[in-house]
Amino acid sequence: MAHDGTASHAGTGNTELVRVATSESRLARYCLIGLALCFVALFLVLPLAAVFTEAMRNGPGEFFTVLSDPETFSAIRLTLIVAAIAVPLNLVFGVAAAWAIAKFEFKGKAFLTTLIDLPFSVSPVISGLVFILLFGSHSLAGPWLQSHGIQILFAVPGIVLATVFVTFPFVARELIPLMQEQGTSDEEAALSLGASGWQTFWHVTLPNIKWGLLYGVLLCNARAMGEFGAVSVVSGHIRGLTNTMPLQVEILYNEYNFVAAFAVATLLALLALVTLVLKSLLEMKYSEQIAASRRH
Repeated sequence: MAHDGTASHAGTGNTELVRVATSESRLARYCLIGLALCFVALFLVLPLAAVFTEAMRNGPGEFFTVLSDPETFSAIRLTLIVAAIAVPLNLVFGVAAAWAIAKFEFKGKAFLTTLIDLPFSVSPVISGLVFILLFGSHSLAGPWLQSHGIQILFAVPGIVLATVFVTFPFVARELIPLMQEQGTSDEEAALSLGASGWQTFWHVTLPNIKWGLLYGVLLCNARAMGEFGAVSVVSGHIRGLTNTMPLQVEILYNEYNFVAAFAVATLLALLALVTLVLKSLLEMKYSEQIAASRRH
């Protein structure tokens, strides 16, 4: 027994030595925290503060006057419309793709996963040029579309397509690892008890992935409203018709209308901050449920 006590004491002592050896000193911790805070302040807080300050340079009255301008209001409305179309489409695709990849084995599975990651590795400008090649006047489909009065490029459909392309990985990439970790045991149990495929999805799969799905939708929505490169190529920059908020910021800035440009940029920043606040509130309020769903 004495030998066991000595061994136990030695083990405890070794654990304490390992903990001390691998832990950072107080000075090192403070230096790392200070470095992180300085980085955040320099590259995030100060630029945002500059944008808000410039937008309010002439007072709140000028700020709201700029946002009520017909061209700016049209850009705001178009941005919201495009996001309202692109995000649900990506939600459906993301759930379907994640379900197929995580729950089934089939030929081409690795290729499908690679295709989902494609927008992360391709410049948004290139993706916009792809739609020019597909639907432009010199493409195979362009003359047929024009003869039937179908306008894709330099119109809302082209902007939606470009936005969907650059944002479709967000929902799928949030769900795939979550659904792979959860496995198929719950679905198999539900099917063995007589549930149909749709019943299994609505009552088993969807509740298990709802938090990951919500995160993916929030990220997808933020990117959809802030997309510039692909939309810039396919929109045509038609004032009051095909300019989204990022494009409107560029136009106003190039015209040296800095207050108006920063006012629209402020609205974009506020939308992004709202997204982050919603995400943080959900994490604080439902942290236990989120952790449980990820451990499942």
